[in-house]
Amino acid sequence: MICKIRIILDTQEDIFRDIEIEHYATLEDFHNTITQAFGFLGNEMASFYTCDELWKQDEEIPLFDTSENGSNVRLMNEISLEDILTEETPKLIYVYDFLIMWTFFVELADVVEKEDGKHYPNVLFSFGELPEAPPEKKFESDPSFDFDEPLENYDDMDFDENWN
Repeated sequence: MICKIRIILDTQEDIFRDIEIEHYATLEDFHNTITQAFGFLGNEMASFYTCDELWKQDEEIPLFDTSENGSNVRLMNEISLEDILTEETPKLIYVYDFLIMWTFFVELADVVEKEDGKHYPNVLFSFGELPEAPPEKKFESDPSFDFDEPLENYDDMDFDENWN
């Protein structure tokens, strides 16, 4: 089976690539396909994130395990597309280069039969040019919190002040 997937850069302009790739390809294979399709060198750290229908980020699936104690993190080379990208869970978030945060929305468009004589992965359609730098992210804070006001009461905070 072949997965047809749209990868959209998180920016105001329309910049996306439509890719065909075998369903048994690993997320690492898919990562390599994305970097080539967008013209990256492919030498930076990257992660996929599972998410819900509203793009709320969940589990991280990194290229390499960077934890100090060898945690139980699932890595890209251990997971196939068919295990993570399905009709029930058709969306992923992909982040390339953690220093500048190229962020992409990945969505399964269709699953079709493999065509004889066709080579995969394959870029079906390319739209828009990658900008020189990723779009700046705007993180919103809680508008009810006044950062200029001194903290006098820790009882309302959600942490243990004697944690160590």
